[in-house]
Amino acid sequence: MVSTSIFLLSGLGLVAASVLAAASKVLHVEEDPRITAVESCFPGANCGGCGYPGCSAAAAAVVKGEAPPALCVAGGMEIAEAVAKVMGQSVAFKEPRLASLICTGGERANLMFDYSGARDCRAEAMLYGGDKACGLACLGLGSCVKACSFGAIELGAEGLPIINKALCRSCGKCAEVCPTGALRLKGLSTDLLHLNKLSDCLAPCMQKCPAQLDVRTMIQQLKNGEMGEALLTLKDHIALPAVVGRICPHGCETICRRQIVDEGVAINSLERYVADWEMGSGGRVPLQKNPDTGHKVSVVGGGAAGLSCAYFLARLGHEVHIFDSKDSLGGMVRHTIPEYRVPNRVMDWEVQGILELGVKARLGKTLGEHFSLESLKAEGFEAIFLATGAWKTPALDLPGEDSMDVVDGVEFLGRIVKDRPDLSGKRLVIIGDTNTAMDVARSAGRLGAYSVTVLSKHIKRKMQANNKEVDRAEELGTEILYKTVPTAIVPCEVGDMCVEYGQTEYKDPKKCSGEPLLQVGTEEQIECDLVINCVDRVPDLTPYVVQDGTSPFAITKKGTIDADNVTLETSVPGVFVGGELYSGRNVVVQAVADGRVAARSIHMLLTDGEIAKPVNPQQRVITESILKGMRVKYTIPRVEVPEISVGDRRSTFKEEVSLPLEKRLALKEASRCLRCGLTCYDAEAGSEYQDDEDVRLIEYEEKKDAE
Repeated sequence: MVSTSIFLLSGLGLVAASVLAAASKVLHVEEDPRITAVESCFPGANCGGCGYPGCSAAAAAVVKGEAPPALCVAGGMEIAEAVAKVMGQSVAFKEPRLASLICTGGERANLMFDYSGARDCRAEAMLYGGDKACGLACLGLGSCVKACSFGAIELGAEGLPIINKALCRSCGKCAEVCPTGALRLKGLSTDLLHLNKLSDCLAPCMQKCPAQLDVRTMIQQLKNGEMGEALLTLKDHIALPAVVGRICPHGCETICRRQIVDEGVAINSLERYVADWEMGSGGRVPLQKNPDTGHKVSVVGGGAAGLSCAYFLARLGHEVHIFDSKDSLGGMVRHTIPEYRVPNRVMDWEVQGILELGVKARLGKTLGEHFSLESLKAEGFEAIFLATGAWKTPALDLPGEDSMDVVDGVEFLGRIVKDRPDLSGKRLVIIGDTNTAMDVARSAGRLGAYSVTVLSKHIKRKMQANNKEVDRAEELGTEILYKTVPTAIVPCEVGDMCVEYGQTEYKDPKKCSGEPLLQVGTEEQIECDLVINCVDRVPDLTPYVVQDGTSPFAITKKGTIDADNVTLETSVPGVFVGGELYSGRNVVVQAVADGRVAARSIHMLLTDGEIAKPVNPQQRVITESILKGMRVKYTIPRVEVPEISVGDRRSTFKEEVSLPLEKRLALKEASRCLRCGLTCYDAEAGSEYQDDEDVRLIEYEEKKDAE
């Protein structure tokens, strides 16, 4: 009985084996040897960051054509190229996009309620969006830490994720589990070209800055001694930081929340401190630059806007050629702004840094004379950026203007920068209250002028020039006749000529609003040897007009080239415009900002074939970010920027009036920054200086409950 069972079972086994062997032959599928070869290229982390359960599954997906050779997030371009070689394919450059935190709130953020549920950000967000009053805030429960397979994220003492970018592999899992969008992936193109959105955590200063500089990050890096990082933050949005740090009107400081308790942070002085640190360091901080894209762009005009556009495009890997009519790059900053404001060595440094990115300069080349837009296109340039500035001064339209010696303010500054004419004993009348007028006035005092008088139709605070520049002109003896307007230029009984002028008054005198109007019967005369016209600056549109007097471009009523106000693309496809050719007379930081915006549009056009307009752009100051009251603990005096004496200013063009901050002053000023978010701020800012004599503890009266 037993033996029979054994034989029966053995027989069944043999039959089953035969069946399995036959099935194996019939159903056998040869495994593609490339799967093993591809898998051997991977680091073997089996992290799942690519979206597949392991390296074997990922390799199979690549071989089947379901995934690209560059799918491995734990590797890099070397691994992607190795996989592509196995597959007989090529791999295009893929810009790394690393985790980045936009929230600065953490434990200091205002709470709506106390959350005591599951320790998961997504779970908390299901309850009214989370406990933080700000909808963009990091909830701080560490879901991103758990999601990261590479140990690149940890929670810091302030309840905010700290990201080790050296360990980040761009898998994006942290951003996927962040319910508020506080964690995002950012690459070089995002860092350089991102435009403020309403969904960003924007401090008021960041909203006000034309260049949209990440002010709080730069200042915090400076404070921490991370000077290289601070410079990179600055250069992410400002191509000429050493120039802008000297002549920016710093509107960001006027909206700084610090003003609620004392004075706004000296942001512009800190920008200069960071930029000057690099100039004095003996070398340049290396800038990240993408590989060559094969695209070619021309920039017409080598001023602030043109240099800015070229800088950003070059960092994104495009070939850029700048055409300029002058013998050196720098535009009006170099050729009209005196060296006591921006020394040539500073502009030399900025320009050289841009050229070292691979930008090519073609100097002494004038649009309409040496080349045309058609010839640029024929040369293979796929996009053109126009930034030839506003070098022309409009006529005064005054009786006697043509017959008397009236000098163009821009040309006069050009002569001063180049030749330093002797003005000894001369009496100058400057018509207009622009920054150009103040530069002429300050320079004339240095060149020996007997008297300098400026006619301004406004009161001081309404003048077009920066108040600081007005103060400096007056310190050198310039007389400013406020609320006056010229009416004629006539011969004098004694002397060469006289400027006839009258008093003005605002349409609403109490509010000083409306256009100032001449008060008939108030005319007087002032004798002079030279009249300088500084009323305005406008572009010269001659190169943009064809023989029949028409232009392929749309021209605005104020005589500038019109363009889409978001993309800066003109009515001619592929041609963009920026700086004063687009805006009319403006400030350098706006030109730098235009260059960045144009670079964004050109980059998208070349790489994507179309220009995506930003979604929900921040165009006005966000109402909820303007706080009416704060409970800051310490009041700290704003730093006084050192300057050379008024006496020394009269004898020099080479030495700057404003001097750089000392390190100790820069660090203390940086400590005043409240590290503001959209609604949060650091109430303890400056606590490390609480023992200094000039630092005061602010005492607040506690409100008593009604009995």
